[in-house]
Amino acid sequence: MTSSLVLTPVILCGGAGTRLWPLSREAYPKQFLALQGDDGGSMLQDTARRLDGLSAEIARRQPLVVCNNAHRFLAAQQLHDAGFATAQLVLEPVGRNTAPALALAALAAPADSVLLAMPADHVVGDVQHLHAALAAAWPLACDGAMVTFGVVPDRPETGYGYIRKGGALAGGGAYAIDGFAEKPSLERAQAYLAGGEHLWNSGMFMVRADQWLKALEVLQPAMLAACRAAMQGASRDLDFIRPEEAAFAACPADSIDYAVMEHLPGRADLGMPACVVPLDARWSDLGSWDALWELLPHDGAGNATAGQTLAVESQGSLLFSQSRLVATVGVQDLVVVETPDAVLVADKRRTQDVKKVVEQLKAQGRSVAGSHRKVHRPWGWYDSIDAGERFQVKRIVVRPGASLSLQMHHHRAEHWVVVRGVAQVTRGDETFLLNENESTFIPVGRTHRLANPGKLALEIIEVQSGSYLGEDDIVRFEDSYGRTTPGG
Repeated sequence: MTSSLVLTPVILCGGAGTRLWPLSREAYPKQFLALQGDDGGSMLQDTARRLDGLSAEIARRQPLVVCNNAHRFLAAQQLHDAGFATAQLVLEPVGRNTAPALALAALAAPADSVLLAMPADHVVGDVQHLHAALAAAWPLACDGAMVTFGVVPDRPETGYGYIRKGGALAGGGAYAIDGFAEKPSLERAQAYLAGGEHLWNSGMFMVRADQWLKALEVLQPAMLAACRAAMQGASRDLDFIRPEEAAFAACPADSIDYAVMEHLPGRADLGMPACVVPLDARWSDLGSWDALWELLPHDGAGNATAGQTLAVESQGSLLFSQSRLVATVGVQDLVVVETPDAVLVADKRRTQDVKKVVEQLKAQGRSVAGSHRKVHRPWGWYDSIDAGERFQVKRIVVRPGASLSLQMHHHRAEHWVVVRGVAQVTRGDETFLLNENESTFIPVGRTHRLANPGKLALEIIEVQSGSYLGEDDIVRFEDSYGRTTPGG
């Protein structure tokens, strides 16, 4: 049966990554960041490339990505840049955890699909061992099993769930599943490590699309019904599939493990055996700053650094800088993370509690909780350099061939100065070009558009002035990206 089936990679790209604040934020979460890896790719890009070189015996398609609607352009651009221009994107109107996300993927995928669910924010250091694990899982999944991948533990980790192995299956490389265990105490985690029968739950799964839907029909009928209704009412624009919002919002929220996987052992009536394939591939879910410290190279004193840093008589610390020098003297086991608008200093043993910072910032209504100073748009990005009473200064970069929407502002005027490249400016009824060191003025209430007709990035400095400078003071008339809400 394997010859008639095709592997459809499903990249689960939701999540906010709040434990990696201030680098990871809701508007630009960790899966879109280049936190680890010599190629400089984001975690999403690394996940999409992870199957390159997979055995030719396993036919596969381009990825199907399930992501937050707010991140659609960011995900699409990163996939395009990584060579996956035809990847499908299913946009969740609201987050409902991984089981409904995989249901959407199963309903969107071709009928002959074997789904490989991969979180977009994990690290796999040894891709060859991953490919060997996938090869072991492939015939089992094709025959109807629900296969998960259990990471071979190398320490008594208390932050992960565990899978207890059962008997070895014929053919080698896989085991039946005897049960699951929640995040354990340190004493119990040490016993798991010593016993050798427990694996970390990686959150990766391989299952036939039709089998997944059948399992949901029995175990989670309300979830399946909501997802079917959402996909039946889905709309399509550009490269996006948009499930109907009200139907999906009514869907119960649950993980793949809780919704299905943990029910399978002992349920022969479902015709869906639960199997686990051990994975020894230098895996990490990169869920906190201490996990990144583990992954990055260390100096002789055990410090891991990125960006402009200087560690003097410091030990076992993580120093991460984005825009300026970070220096420490005489510290031990600290995490220091600098971004242009926030600095985090934490005990390395308390990095799981960084999410408490985000919770308090949200409670105070501070935008730094969820967004960066640098904001990404489908046409490029802007960086708010300075702001004060009745003025704001932005650095704007527009990709070659891209353009902002044709728009108007009720409360602000704008002055544009071209720093690099060539700008095509629409202002009222006139259209003209601006070269480097040239400028123009956009009065309040005047229809305007900025475009980059060149082959190089366009960079301008925009000075806004007026009584109100919020991003919601935008009236759109035309937009190349189908946007109807404010946002540049």
